[in-house]
Amino acid sequence: LAGGIILGVALWLRHDSQTTNILYLQLGDKQAPNTFYVGIYILIAVGAVMMFVGFLGCYGAIQESQCLLGTFFTCLVILFACEVAAGIWGFVNKDQIAKDVKQFYDQAFQQALMAESETNNGKAVVKTFHETLDCCGPDNAIGAITPLWRDDLCPKKDSFLKNLIESSNCHKKIDELFSGKLYLIGIAAIVVAVIMIFEMILSMVLCCGIRNSSVY
Repeated sequence: LAGGIILGVALWLRHDSQTTNILYLQLGDKQAPNTFYVGIYILIAVGAVMMFVGFLGCYGAIQESQCLLGTFFTCLVILFACEVAAGIWGFVNKDQIAKDVKQFYDQAFQQALMAESETNNGKAVVKTFHETLDCCGPDNAIGAITPLWRDDLCPKKDSFLKNLIESSNCHKKIDELFSGKLYLIGIAAIVVAVIMIFEMILSMVLCCGIRNSSVY
């Protein structure tokens, strides 16, 4: 059940419309940085393997097989080590992920403001960011002034004053998007780690109980 829940959360994060809209963008020959998906793929793998390993543990307990329970314990230790490594990687790279996406957005924004921007897809990339995140410009100052010279780049508001007041800068929105998603990944990883610790303890207790009972 825990494996199924983790797999479901990971698949939802993988196919979330906001992140897929942004991370599938391509600026000329450059692909949007999708390092974020590394953590998602690790969660998907852990969830799928947990479902199989859970079945292995259940079958081993029903059959009272020390071999199957020992294999179950070994698999849990390997999964736990992988998850700890993934958690450390996520903590180290959490700021870098948002930074890379912001740099990609800034490059597209600069190209969209250039006179020859119609010859590349910078404008399309920027508009996707603006529409997906409901923002305008890389920071508050530029975001407020952008509609003055490139009104077609920002989400349409009823009036210029409303656009000035309601438009948020895209750097802030990118930070909020990825910090929120990484927060969910962190919670899922902690929950799985706690469940794994209990599973390892209980499997060893059961394995020892079966071994001791077979003596008599």
